[in-house]
Amino acid sequence: MEFVQRRSVKKSLTKNSSFRNNKPYGRYILKSGEIMAGKGAKTRQRIIEQSLQLFTVKGYFNTSISDILEATDLTKGGLYGHFQSKEDIWYAVYARAVEIWQGIVFEEARKISNPLDRIEKTIEKDLGEYVGCDVFDGGCFFFNSLVELSGQSGAMSRHILRGFVRFSRLLRSWLEEADQKGLLKDGLNLKEISNFIVITLNGAGALYSSSRDPGIWKQTINQLHFFINQLRK
Repeated sequence: MEFVQRRSVKKSLTKNSSFRNNKPYGRYILKSGEIMAGKGAKTRQRIIEQSLQLFTVKGYFNTSISDILEATDLTKGGLYGHFQSKEDIWYAVYARAVEIWQGIVFEEARKISNPLDRIEKTIEKDLGEYVGCDVFDGGCFFFNSLVELSGQSGAMSRHILRGFVRFSRLLRSWLEEADQKGLLKDGLNLKEISNFIVITLNGAGALYSSSRDPGIWKQTINQLHFFINQLRK
């Protein structure tokens, strides 16, 4: 997926929230026509991007259809011409949030041949440039959504959890690659290690969201680097 620099500042979505051009989010807008083309497709993309910010700031349940209509300057007919329900919008928003996260976190990591160094770079980008740079005004979309939706929408919360599982599996595949290259100590449980890293990243993200103390994600990066170094032969 190729990304390009955003050239314009997004207008305010709510009275208390707006996109800021210096946020990492602005670096990962898809090229025009790369996935969607035409007026209708651009409208759909506008709905997704505005709803993404609204859901992150206000929450899914606290965001009304009227809020989305106001943010997008659409009528109900214009909105429902693209999505049948607010839940359908959420699933499209989730997919867009994943694209943004991937564009930030894996921007440099996949170029690194050493799988352990690749994992360390992924940790740095996730905490330092996604969590630590406050990509969205309301904090991490995934964590916020999981907290809000747990016990409210089983299907939607499971959808988020499956994303965390996929991330853990990716880290495990890199650990397996490191093991095959003889870079790891013997007898390690790679599944537990990959799960531990994902759990630690999410925990640091949650604490940072509530405190806005950068020391949390900085210390977590340092300790995860130390942890990974203990795995090396």
